[in-house]
Amino acid sequence: MSDLDVQLPSAFDPFAEANAEDSGAGPGTKDYVHVRIQQRNGRKSLTTVQGLKKEFSYNKILKDLKKEFCCNGTVVQDPELGQVQ
Repeated sequence: MSDLDVQLPSAFDPFAEANAEDSGAGPGTKDYVHVRIQQRNGRKSLTTVQGLKKEFSYNKILKDLKKEFCCNGTVVQDPELGQVQ
């Protein structure tokens, strides 16, 4: 049996690179954009976007999204959560 070189498959972690990058960074150093979908009645849903940078024009982004997806939308100022669309 010592004549054979046996290679056993090792476990593959698809998030290894992301975890390595996160471990070196301190809390609050990355900017995240949170997109949440909340189910309402039946097939109706509400999508919220939070965490966009302040230098972006929220109204222009909203206008483009409304045209692209043929939907309605509004920009809401929430003092507790910040900008939410």
